[in-house]
Amino acid sequence: MRTLSQAQMLRVPVTGATLNADFVSPVNARGIILFAHGSGSGRHSHRNQFVARVLQESAFATLLMDLLTEQEERFDNQTRELRFDIDLLAGRLSATVQWASQQPMLKDLPIGLFGASTGAAAALVTAAKYPELVRSVVSRGGRPDLAGESLPNVKAPTMLIVGGHDEAVLVLNQQARAKMTGEVTLKIVPRATHQFEEPGALAQVADFAAAWFWGTLKT
Repeated sequence: MRTLSQAQMLRVPVTGATLNADFVSPVNARGIILFAHGSGSGRHSHRNQFVARVLQESAFATLLMDLLTEQEERFDNQTRELRFDIDLLAGRLSATVQWASQQPMLKDLPIGLFGASTGAAAALVTAAKYPELVRSVVSRGGRPDLAGESLPNVKAPTMLIVGGHDEAVLVLNQQARAKMTGEVTLKIVPRATHQFEEPGALAQVADFAAAWFWGTLKT
């Protein structure tokens, strides 16, 4: 069992807001994975917490953050608008990447991004904007198509993970992959739907992500 630090709640300053984030690190972390949630989800998402625990056991520090403030989340729960505001989400994530790269306890750790749903688009936009900081990206049930014109500019190795029964999102991922010029692979979890709620599906996602980051996040 790998020795992990106690979870620390951090406050990340971004333009016009301060975001809540939960940080956990193993001893001698190999890198840090920043989680970008989307579609009404936040740092308390049990799915992303599960993936984070697997990554921690695989020698990666994790930072699970809320890209929206509490007030914005209440607004979004009523309107469902902000979860699709990729410019806003990517701006917040980009600011967090810059912040992490400047923190004494984090600055020496190579950065990977794990994006879910619309958070995946934010992760890809951020990777395209900061190729010198973002070394690797994983998308879970993501909407990489919403990254639009940023897709061809993503240099970081990228893994797109989609459920085999999530047919509409699978097509969108295939279309996004065709527009990307860097290293990109598409992994399909058989018989899984969009939320990967089927037995063993989320564990497969976590294993894919851990292996991808292990192979691509290098100092």
